[in-house]
Amino acid sequence: MRSSNPVMNTLATSEQQSSNGYHDPQAYGQAPERPMTVDDVVTKTGITLGVIIALAVVNFGIAVVTGDASLSMILTLVGGIGGFVTVLVATFGKKWDSAVVTLIYAAFEGLFIGGFSLLISGYFTVGGSDAGALIGQAVLGTVGVFLGMLFVYKTGAVKVTPRFRKIVSGAIIGVFVLAIGNLLLALFTGNNPLRDGGTLAIIFSIVCIVLAALSFMNDFDLADRLIRANAPASHAWGVALGLAVTLVWLYTEILRLLSYFQNR
Repeated sequence: MRSSNPVMNTLATSEQQSSNGYHDPQAYGQAPERPMTVDDVVTKTGITLGVIIALAVVNFGIAVVTGDASLSMILTLVGGIGGFVTVLVATFGKKWDSAVVTLIYAAFEGLFIGGFSLLISGYFTVGGSDAGALIGQAVLGTVGVFLGMLFVYKTGAVKVTPRFRKIVSGAIIGVFVLAIGNLLLALFTGNNPLRDGGTLAIIFSIVCIVLAALSFMNDFDLADRLIRANAPASHAWGVALGLAVTLVWLYTEILRLLSYFQNR
């Protein structure tokens, strides 16, 4: 079981090891954990997204109420770095079944999303109503893509095969390398071709949105396989974390793309 999502991929590796006898709770005198269900995944994902939304509203609201984005931008930076570090901890520290790690990620990412939305929507430059409309469109677009890909997966219109997973994973790695290269270029030369709102930036955002959407297919498939393999119920927190990572990526790219057209 593989996934283009690093958190979900680590989760899959863990479950394969467990099913191959690397860890047997009863052998260590532990009570066996009940198997994970769809309800577990839905509940844990809902809680995770709820925390993200709540903290995003708080960080966004701080700037709106005070009329000053300084504190919000600091919290955004903290959230971005904290969220990235938490994903690394979950992935390489094998904390995929930890509710604490998942909710800490949600809190950090909520702060980041709130400030990112404030900055990209241009709340203090284009006006509150226009910024609010842009954010609303991005949220609806994110929900629409998520539900659309869930429908595609459930109907079997697109089959998730090993070849499909490899292609999506390779493409995401390529996009990540391009993004890092663009960041370094911006830092050292001031040129920012993939994020300056030009034609190349629009194409790059569309590619990212497509890849995020396809990544959902891998995430859904892996969650389905874990459920059928009777993975422990606590692993639902790992699934929730993996889905949240993809959702956040999708939202930021949709909002960024919409802002390009708003600024033209």
